[in-house]
Amino acid sequence: MARNLSYYFSLVSPWAYLGHAELERIARARDVVIDYRPVNLMDLFPETGGLPLPKRHPSRQTYRFVEMQRWREARDVPLVLRPKYWPFDFKLADRAMLMASGLGDQRAVHLLIAFAFRAVWVEERNLADEATLAEIATTAGFDASKLIEAARSDAAGSAYAANFERARQDGVFGSPSYVLDGEVFWGQDRLGMLDAALVSGRAPYLDA
Repeated sequence: MARNLSYYFSLVSPWAYLGHAELERIARARDVVIDYRPVNLMDLFPETGGLPLPKRHPSRQTYRFVEMQRWREARDVPLVLRPKYWPFDFKLADRAMLMASGLGDQRAVHLLIAFAFRAVWVEERNLADEATLAEIATTAGFDASKLIEAARSDAAGSAYAANFERARQDGVFGSPSYVLDGEVFWGQDRLGMLDAALVSGRAPYLDA
């Protein structure tokens, strides 16, 4: 029987990009259904004690770039460390990823998100630009006008806000976070542990 996994992420997160292909591999291998939950990181950070990048100590900022290079090599994926259009206003793009689940199956949604990540972190395109977002949607096989209309709707705004509340309730504080049976795996570097938990079928590790 397929298992369900909640995937909290934002397109503004390089770490979510770095783990996205590996997450797909795990999902296919372990018969996992992914619930894609884009979340507003800029709102989540202050709620959970985190800091946006410019407010972090310089040592932490430097180490972030070191880790990005390490994981770029480890995952064997291209990654521009300082993309031209980053940071960007990610809310419309995130909401488009959220609404895509109503317009395509899981494979199509995963592909759309992968293309969007690549646009930011490899191709240095501006996902705040509606025309760019539309082109990516079309390439992934979606009706771009329908997807963007859905992303701009009140329903998308409500769903995006609901994801934020669900993230708080689930104990999520960063991107990416994968929640399996209530257990949070924070960071793409925990995907190996997530895979092991799926294989073993163990009970979730929760607050003792």
